[in-house]
Amino acid sequence: MSSSSSNSRNENPQLRKDTVWNRWVIFSPARSKRPSDFKSKSQSNPNPTPTTTTNCPFCIGNEHQCAPEIFRVPPDNPNWNIRVIQNLYPALSRDLDNPVQEVVPSSGLVLDGFGFHDVVIETPVHSVQLTDLSRHQIGEVFVAFTNRIQQLLNRHSIKYVQVFKNHGASAGASMSHSHSQLLALPVIPPSVSARLASMKDFFDQTGKCCICEIQCEDLLIDSSTYFFSLVPFAASFPFEIWIVPRYHSAHFHELDAEKAVDLGGLLKKILRKMSLQLNDPPFNYMIHTSPLHCNESESEYSHWFIQIVPQLIGTAGFELATGCYINPVFPEDAAKVLREVNVPESE
Repeated sequence: MSSSSSNSRNENPQLRKDTVWNRWVIFSPARSKRPSDFKSKSQSNPNPTPTTTTNCPFCIGNEHQCAPEIFRVPPDNPNWNIRVIQNLYPALSRDLDNPVQEVVPSSGLVLDGFGFHDVVIETPVHSVQLTDLSRHQIGEVFVAFTNRIQQLLNRHSIKYVQVFKNHGASAGASMSHSHSQLLALPVIPPSVSARLASMKDFFDQTGKCCICEIQCEDLLIDSSTYFFSLVPFAASFPFEIWIVPRYHSAHFHELDAEKAVDLGGLLKKILRKMSLQLNDPPFNYMIHTSPLHCNESESEYSHWFIQIVPQLIGTAGFELATGCYINPVFPEDAAKVLREVNVPESE
């Protein structure tokens, strides 16, 4: 891109079409300071070292305070590294198997609230955050996700599994101990259906997977053997980041141990870049994958990826009313800033 076109882009608002979710995003740089000055106003963990962990049920030694355990890593070991447990306050109930659908006149459909809501405790130590773990340890967390999803594959009433992490109170985390969550649903959520429909439209028009085609030099941040990270062309949020498999894959749960370690290393690097540049912001990450039982034709155009969203601005009335987001930072500018953050290599 020439300097004149770059200057024009940086001065004027622009609308971009998101081909993955089929929605428009408004880029309005006049609403922000320079991208390099963009910082979180509240750190995700202003008091990272607690004075006591006696009351934290996620700490090692406090297992009795938790909901029932599903499995731990290593298995049957009191000195565990990872525990997967039931959520003590689940959004859905695992006790309502074979959900019954009911039509309510003038209101719509009602389905029994069957599903699974699990918590993945990523470390036994309260003061350790995800970015403090090694690439191998983060890889073990990803393997724990895949193992749990594979356990749910034989539950035919489960249609979709959402893995996500809320880091920081303003990102929705109710516990400061590092953890992530998994929700297994008896329906396919509307945003997932919209994403798959948009991917299918792109594939029908081009014969190609839209995720496989998104690599662009101006948008890339960093890469590893099996994955690359970038700011998407029509990012809905400032400094939104995607981590994408270089290889075509529809299902996250097919990730093997070698690729999980590689992914762990890249995620660690990206989160550290984001923390250094944006003042350790609260963030969410979500693993966008395919429905559990999609057919072979759907696998041709569906491609899983991780979306990372630092909590830098709020969602207001316009976004809620239209589903059209306003982003004050152009993706190319955000990618350049993040590329230039130096993070030392580490295990």
